[in-house]
Amino acid sequence: MRTTRPPRVAWPVMYHSWSHMTFIHWRYPPAVAQSLVPEGLLVEEFDGSAWVGLTPFLMEDVRTPGLPALPWLSRFPETNVRTYVRDGRGRSGLWFLSLDAGRLLAVLGARAGYWLPYYWSDMSVGVQAERRAYRCRRRWPGPTGLRCDADVEVGAPLAGPQRDELADFLTERYRLFTLIGGRLASAEVEHRPWPLHQARLTHLKQGLLQAAKLTAPDHDPIVHASPGVRVRVGMWSWS
Repeated sequence: MRTTRPPRVAWPVMYHSWSHMTFIHWRYPPAVAQSLVPEGLLVEEFDGSAWVGLTPFLMEDVRTPGLPALPWLSRFPETNVRTYVRDGRGRSGLWFLSLDAGRLLAVLGARAGYWLPYYWSDMSVGVQAERRAYRCRRRWPGPTGLRCDADVEVGAPLAGPQRDELADFLTERYRLFTLIGGRLASAEVEHRPWPLHQARLTHLKQGLLQAAKLTAPDHDPIVHASPGVRVRVGMWSWS
């Protein structure tokens, strides 16, 4: 059962492709996650826990309406730390604790235009058959040198009962929230439901969760992978 229905973004302000995505999730006490989100948002729970995701992927075909994708600027790795929330109107979405990206211009544009906590990092995404290698080393703003290195093996597609409510809770999100001048705002994102695969984390060395004021996980994560989706991003509106 999906948590939300994909919206239709009639007037997109950005087009993206989110490719070679891995979803790595840990449980956290709801009060811990709630302390990291602003007033006006309530952390959503599943099975009595809040969930924090570490999501490395490759951003591709980034462009604005009416303009072509530029070969260098429109393709770069990204890694997000996020949790799941809803606003006072009951609308579910994402709250980002950090977003690392491999293009400085993209980071500056997202910080200025979307008021999101982007960081410029040295990053790479390596794909070889069913193996993925993500590398990230933060450059700006500080503290610098934080790493997130992950190796993943992608398995069979999730289908039927294997694709349970938790998998959809952790992946099917079509709204993101931010603070603009101290005021809560949100934007819709349109894409088809994520095609999910089983996945296994074979290596992880990271400091991004701790940098987001979370304790380092003391238990194994739940991991899913996806080849990706094409995305239409809507304009901000006040929540």
